[in-house]
Amino acid sequence: MASRQAARERVALLVDVQNVYYTVRQAFGRHFDYHAFWRRFAADREVVMANAYAIDRGDPKQRQFQEILRGIGFSVKLKPFIQRSDGSAKGDWDVGIALDAMEAASHVDRLVLVSGDGDFDLLVERLRERHGVTVEVVGVARLSADSLIRAASRFVPIEGELLL
Repeated sequence: MASRQAARERVALLVDVQNVYYTVRQAFGRHFDYHAFWRRFAADREVVMANAYAIDRGDPKQRQFQEILRGIGFSVKLKPFIQRSDGSAKGDWDVGIALDAMEAASHVDRLVLVSGDGDFDLLVERLRERHGVTVEVVGVARLSADSLIRAASRFVPIEGELLL
């Protein structure tokens, strides 16, 4: 029994890179600090899954950023770059994130989702209700969907140490 109590909490870290990039830039004119995030949410936990979902533009700066993420400990999942008529980009990772979260649910105690996208509210509810997983949502408070904030076990605003 003592060894069970000493076991580290198992965690999955799922980062919607496009969402966090645009919301942090819009709200603060700054960047998200992935190193600080890792220190805060992976510390003293067993990281079972750590995925950063991004788009692949194929440019050197983007590749360098992806290597930084890999160096921190993330698996980088890429989709082709899609340019919208308004100039914004879409990585279209919602389904992939949801599938990975559901797959991780039976292997973790806690799932940390970095996104403010309200499309994830039902996913977060299901993870909590059907799988008993604690779900922390990390996002820009004023740009995160109220429904997602309500669905989370805990909402952590991106501010302070999580900003570069």
